Amino acid sequence: MSAAPIESIGIDGGGVIDRTHLPWRRFASQFAESKIAMFGLAMLVVIVAIALFAPWLAPQNPYDLTKLDLMDSRQPPGAQSMDGMTYWLGTDGQGRDMLSAIFYGLRVSLMVGVVSGVIALTIGSILGVLAAYLGGRFEQIIMRIVDIQLGFPAILVALILLAVLGKGVDKIIIALVAVQWAYYARTARSAALVERNKEYIEAARSLGLSSVRIVLRHLLPNALPPLIVVGTVQVAHAIALEATLSFLGLGLPPTEPSLGLLIANGYEVLMSGKYWISMYPGLALLLTILAINLVGDQLRDILNPRLAR
Repeated sequence: MSAAPIESIGIDGGGVIDRTHLPWRRFASQFAESKIAMFGLAMLVVIVAIALFAPWLAPQNPYDLTKLDLMDSRQPPGAQSMDGMTYWLGTDGQGRDMLSAIFYGLRVSLMVGVVSGVIALTIGSILGVLAAYLGGRFEQIIMRIVDIQLGFPAILVALILLAVLGKGVDKIIIALVAVQWAYYARTARSAALVERNKEYIEAARSLGLSSVRIVLRHLLPNALPPLIVVGTVQVAHAIALEATLSFLGLGLPPTEPSLGLLIANGYEVLMSGKYWISMYPGLALLLTILAINLVGDQLRDILNPRLAR
């Protein structure tokens, strides 16, 4: 008896779905069935493209001090500078073009959210699958740590860590990984528990495959579908959490642009009529999170049809 090759990408009511039964063309067609999801995907593609090509798309490098002029500070949308440049979304208190600042801010916010999500996914999924496969004391220790961490608000844990670590991109990524990995660990353990007693795992054991190979080549791939769905939600959550921490002054330093910092820059003058300094970065943050969530909802419905509406 030989172990069945695990090439699955999803689970339906009857069990594992093989890749040959759900090729990429069919996956794309299922995704395209939802107009809302396609709208979210299109919006997300535009946002990612803007972030990637910000240095070429932005009218100004908002963090090049030689390009800034305090005489242009807090100009309303549509105002022009002395050299004829039009500030389509206005400027902030330092004379930075808000459109350019948002383009650059998207880069940092997306980078922080995606990098922290990938690292947390890797750590949490491996620990969760190992906990399900090994069981015993290892599982108890991992799950008790997960339960304790999830018992505290994520923002509280991040605030404590940043108070100790200080500001910086690397510090905020460490804090976000620390508050996210537990979600992935619990999801991976739940998915692996369903799979570990199935026939292909028993066949792999009977063939004498090592635990590491069984976990990495068999259990972990079958736990990926729910992890992908959780990952999309957690990336959006990480972006929102980073913006909140930066708004509170505990996230990124002023030299690192992010949407949260841009929103914070205009908070003090919001009630004086200078709405554009906070409103437009806030709108960009809202659209980014909305686009990620719309894509994540459709991925959930495809990878787990039982949850489809």
